[in-house]
Amino acid sequence: MTEQNKSKVETPANAAPAKAAPAGVPEQKDEFEERLVNVRRTTKVVKGGKNFSFSALVVVGDRNGHVGLGIGKANEMADAIRKAGEHARRNIVPVSLYGSTITHMVTYRFGAAKIMMRPASAGTGVIAGGGMRPVLELAGVKDVFGKSLGAKNAVNVVKATFEALTTMKTRKSILEKRDRVAL
Repeated sequence: MTEQNKSKVETPANAAPAKAAPAGVPEQKDEFEERLVNVRRTTKVVKGGKNFSFSALVVVGDRNGHVGLGIGKANEMADAIRKAGEHARRNIVPVSLYGSTITHMVTYRFGAAKIMMRPASAGTGVIAGGGMRPVLELAGVKDVFGKSLGAKNAVNVVKATFEALTTMKTRKSILEKRDRVAL
């Protein structure tokens, strides 16, 4: 290989240009981590054969007290996952944390899925399975006991966990509601 050819191969100027943001719009870095929890395939039988459709459940979070949940549906799996990610980023909510755990014990029901979460001491880790684990991890909860008590439907377990985290209250918020000063 000659020196001239070698320089052509190694220079980044020959690489395809990166897609730039439109003029006047600052480029935005996404700090949220995305995790695919569940994908479902449904089939519709028609005269010409079978039509497949996909639904995806995605959880996004910054591991620092913010988490979002999204469901996307499309005829292609990649499109369903992309739509679910976009939906989850639009539905991000703050989560009340007490150090590395949740503020108090909570039991929540969504459909037939019932979940229970208890605060845990530092170093315990996330003791939860199924659909609860990704929601808790991406919300930034590092120490918690979790149990799925009802149906094992992943979508309902994730929704129950998400709703339970959003209903958590802090000591400060309760005292403010009672018109008291937090110490």
